[in-house]
Amino acid sequence: MKNKQSKILLIYTGGTIGMVKEYTSGVLKAFDFKKLVDNIPELGQLDCAIDSVSFKKPIDSSNMNPTHWVSIASLIESHYAAYDGFVILHGSDTMSYSASALSYMLENLAKPVIFTGSQLPIGDLRTDAKENLITSIQIAALKEKGEAVIQEVGLYFENKLFRANRTTKINAEHFEAFASLNYPILAESGVHLKVYHENLWRGSKRKPLKVHTVLDDKVAILKLFPGFNRELLQSVLHIPGLKALVLETYGAGNAPTDSWLISDLKKAIAKGLYIVNVTQCSGGSVIMGRYETSMELERMSMINGRDITTEAAITKLMYLLGSEVSGKSFGTIFETSLRGEMT
Repeated sequence: MKNKQSKILLIYTGGTIGMVKEYTSGVLKAFDFKKLVDNIPELGQLDCAIDSVSFKKPIDSSNMNPTHWVSIASLIESHYAAYDGFVILHGSDTMSYSASALSYMLENLAKPVIFTGSQLPIGDLRTDAKENLITSIQIAALKEKGEAVIQEVGLYFENKLFRANRTTKINAEHFEAFASLNYPILAESGVHLKVYHENLWRGSKRKPLKVHTVLDDKVAILKLFPGFNRELLQSVLHIPGLKALVLETYGAGNAPTDSWLISDLKKAIAKGLYIVNVTQCSGGSVIMGRYETSMELERMSMINGRDITTEAAITKLMYLLGSEVSGKSFGTIFETSLRGEMT
């Protein structure tokens, strides 16, 4: 029996994929999304029905914030029953942040939500936009025995589908702009589209989609470096209303052993600040206690970020704070993989 044709909704937020270059200034500016679809007649050859919706005012992804994430999640929620999959067109600069946030916000997701974009505008002669968009739609339309093959938030770029909350943008020049160094790819596009089923996320099929739209942005990221001083640490720890901090440490979660650093971090945690230890390395994991330089962090009950990315860590904090998780269970829940974001 032939599968019913999939219905896919494109959600255009902005980004290079839908931009055009002004001849006078050379600056890239967003243009009408309807023209974007007109620029890809190949979409008519896909074996699926495609509808589209666009932000009223497309934005550069550098201007993306949690309010926009709520708008995307709300669009998916309101159209969830009518479509089999969703493709989010988004600027690449903050795509990993947005896609990670959506993975938490869409609880019990049973349909594909695929983020994609491009390094060059759709009208450029050498653009990567067409392949990224066409294959993202194909992936979102994949079904087996009437069920969606992908049932999570993914990010597709340059022939690879990644788990969205495992990605980081690593290159501003190459078409291979993203990497997922701590988790294998979900699918790969070549002569054939190969899906690695063993890597796919499977949540609870029996529960209905639950969309979380309350996020708390009283968070910060602080990166250690040689010469890191107490004044800098104090200025961050004393940000009014700060509730959580991602501390980017060295290597496997190591930090200087200066007494002022240990003391100030201990006091901050004792006062209720959630601090997550995340490695500033692109790949690898935090293993607190492995070296002397991380033993003190472990003793003070700093949250272990293990192999989570900074993008997934900061958005997870916003999500958990918005969900008003209790102080007693906050660390345990953060250290638990909710959407496959950590090993």
